Amino acid sequence: MCERFGLDRVRFTNSGTEANLFAITTARIFTGRSKILVFQGAYHGGVLFFATGGAPWNAPYPFVLAPYNDLAGATALIEEHADDLAAVLVEPMLGSGGCIPAEPVFLRGVFDVARAAGAVCIADEVMTSRNGRSGLAALLGAEPDLRTYGKYIGGGFSFGAFGGSAELMGQFDMSRPGAIPHAGTFNNNVATMAAGCVVLDELFTADDAEAHTARGERFRADVADVIGRHSLPVTVTGCGSMLNLHGETPELQELIFLGLYLCGVYTAPRGMINMSLPLTDEQLQAALEALDETLAELAQSSPSQ
Repeated sequence: MCERFGLDRVRFTNSGTEANLFAITTARIFTGRSKILVFQGAYHGGVLFFATGGAPWNAPYPFVLAPYNDLAGATALIEEHADDLAAVLVEPMLGSGGCIPAEPVFLRGVFDVARAAGAVCIADEVMTSRNGRSGLAALLGAEPDLRTYGKYIGGGFSFGAFGGSAELMGQFDMSRPGAIPHAGTFNNNVATMAAGCVVLDELFTADDAEAHTARGERFRADVADVIGRHSLPVTVTGCGSMLNLHGETPELQELIFLGLYLCGVYTAPRGMINMSLPLTDEQLQAALEALDETLAELAQSSPSQ
């Protein structure tokens, strides 16, 4: 992982949620500050949920909520809270928030302003590390201090990881006075570690990741072409092998999901689609045909037609 993602050091957890919690802890202890800047629409785990601006079950950190892809707005909040801002936590692309990629100037700018304020820059790449050779932040030209990981790297087993600079990660060195303890029943789970080695060394190498990202870009362009054939308020967003269909209304979103389902194509009800390695070109073509059929039927039944 250090070689693949450009990390000095890495530590393993059981989930992306844990990885983000430990990354936050790393930044808070390092800076001696408390506040964490997050973004509207973000999801960083079961207790770090900001799709609706925050949730009552969230971890009780003092969060500052900023607008996504709004550099001026985020800059103003970073500067306002600079004295007690420990970290900025950001997804290079909102995942559960609809596959909305960060604009490169936004992500780089936020990191620059945060560093100037003495805050730690954390990229949540639990979802987006699948894109490109080293994750989406690298593709966007942004360099975080810490990165978090999860999902696919553990080969289906419980997996999470956080890593970054030696200066930050060195706080977990138990030979040092005041080191941060990292307790966890299954941290460094033997089965997960073995599976992860196979995933990164054999199944999803950097070359595979680069090719899969390019394949996803082509598929999303094909999806956009299909959408363009129909006069419905539907769009598609995403990056690489992650994409999201957006219907203008909740009703239309649900009808698209059900139409695809009836054609044998299962997506997340919210419209999210994650391409997996085993999908064949024939299967992707079938998905495009299912989308075409679904949108045609919905356009025909629309009162405006």
